[in-house]
Amino acid sequence: MLAWIMAEGTSWIGPALGALVVGLIGGWVVKTFLDNQKRAGAKNEAESIIREAESRKNEIVKSAEVEAKAEYLARQEKFEKEAAAERAELREEEKRLKKREDQLDQKLDMLGLKETNIEKAEARIKEQTAEIGKKSEEIDALLVTQRNELLKITNLNMDEAKRQLFTKLENELEHECSEIVSKAITEAQDEAEAKSRDIVITAVQRYAASHTSEATVGTVPIPNDELKGRVIGREGRNIRAFEKATGVDIIVDDTPGVIILSCFDPVRKEIGRQALTKLISDGRIHPTRIEEVVEEITKNVEKEVMEYGKKGAMEANVQGLHRRLIELLGKLHYRTSYGQNVLRHSIEVAYLCQIMADELGLNGTLARRCGLLHDIGKAVPQDTEGTHPQIGEEICRKLNERPEVLNAVAGHHGDVPSTSPYTPIVMAADAISAARPGSRRESLERYIKRLRELEDIATGFNGVKMAYAIQAGREVRVIVDANQVSDDSAMKIARDVAKKIEADMTYPGEIKVTLLREVRAVEYAR
Repeated sequence: MLAWIMAEGTSWIGPALGALVVGLIGGWVVKTFLDNQKRAGAKNEAESIIREAESRKNEIVKSAEVEAKAEYLARQEKFEKEAAAERAELREEEKRLKKREDQLDQKLDMLGLKETNIEKAEARIKEQTAEIGKKSEEIDALLVTQRNELLKITNLNMDEAKRQLFTKLENELEHECSEIVSKAITEAQDEAEAKSRDIVITAVQRYAASHTSEATVGTVPIPNDELKGRVIGREGRNIRAFEKATGVDIIVDDTPGVIILSCFDPVRKEIGRQALTKLISDGRIHPTRIEEVVEEITKNVEKEVMEYGKKGAMEANVQGLHRRLIELLGKLHYRTSYGQNVLRHSIEVAYLCQIMADELGLNGTLARRCGLLHDIGKAVPQDTEGTHPQIGEEICRKLNERPEVLNAVAGHHGDVPSTSPYTPIVMAADAISAARPGSRRESLERYIKRLRELEDIATGFNGVKMAYAIQAGREVRVIVDANQVSDDSAMKIARDVAKKIEADMTYPGEIKVTLLREVRAVEYAR
């Protein structure tokens, strides 16, 4: 190359070198420009990245501030709610403490009053003790003086005086004992006669004598007498299946339009009545259908029994009864005594017991419980041995009732001694509920007629001036002429009036006959 250059000559070297220099300078300028451009682009990109980072940072900071503020508000709201709840709880606690403090103040005041009363009572007792001691000394001295005076008067020594005194006292005691024994024998005979009569009446009532026929016999209406044959069935198979399934006797006679049901158990009688009514309305009467209907009706009646029991306990406001007692109360709805529904009677007795207990300052809630359960033994089938007070007391004992309730149930007819004040309350409420006018389906006309009949029977005896039936017919006061009737015949007239009432009248419970002259003679028509 160099040789070529040298060969060509040197004429073009100058311009070439100039061009080369210019090119180098231009290249350096271009490179410098490009480097400057690249640095400027990098700087711009860096600035853009920085700006973007700044923007992102601001967004993150703002978002963090928003979230922090929301978290702060939520925590502040939660704290305020918790603080409000704590303040409310503190206020309630403060109220309770204030109330307890007031109660303590009242108790302290009462204790202070009681201490004052006790101190006064102790002071009075000390004074009375001192007075008694002083009087005792005076009496002892007086007795010594009188004994000495008596010994001087009678010229007897101490042993002889004691012997004569003991002999006299022995004779007097022997005479008094004879009178007491004679009186006790007479009263025992009268009480035994009255008790036996009461037992017979109770037994007749439980085994459905004439006055309870309304409670043991029911009727089911039928649309036509042709259904009687379908009820009987071929060769009596339907009636036998019905009686076997229900325990109720069916009487199909010539009475038009009705079929008669008879059963001592009122619950079974109700099951039979509803079952026969449904069979007649359904029209399908055969042994299989009878069993299905009786089973269905039995479940329905059992539910009704529980409902009646719950309603009765709720109406009497007696809580915490055992399920068995509620069931027995429900069964009392289907039982009657002289036409009076036993459940309604028990509820009424419960309210009367509460009223009397409240008046006497006793526990009205316990009195209501005693009154509601006093006739619970009547809900048991009649084939159970024992009287209804005994049966009811045994049931309540098994179900852990209180001793006051047990004594009220067992003793509300005087069968056992009263060990609590609630027993005589139940006895009085039972008599009030049974004796008041209208309680046992007795109209006003019949009630007045019964009172007049009592008065007419009493005034029918010789020597009787006036007679008044009082206490809703539970007692009759007989006033006799003292000139015609002596004291000895007064007892006989009272007994004759009672016997006449027993023979001529029908009534629940007993009627007291009180004869007034110069003495008062009392007998009971049971």
